[in-house]
Amino acid sequence: MANKRILKRNINEMVFDVVEECFFFEMTAPDKADRSAKLIDEAAEFQDQMLTKMHQAKGKAEYRTIVTEVEAKANYFVAALNALNN
Repeated sequence: MANKRILKRNINEMVFDVVEECFFFEMTAPDKADRSAKLIDEAAEFQDQMLTKMHQAKGKAEYRTIVTEVEAKANYFVAALNALNN
């Protein structure tokens, strides 16, 4: 059970970090507000999808695919935040 808890915490922390960075961009560069708002919506939707998948998962193999998706999306969010910075 600890792995579920850790995965859930990692997802929530990742989404929180994305939202926090987007709010920073909105405060410092108001012209990027629409792009950062879209990224916030995408992060929230991703969080909902992953938590739903976690609740429906029944075996270790399903959790491995969830972990892979989370890692890939984390890389995507990093790239998207870097693109906001440019």
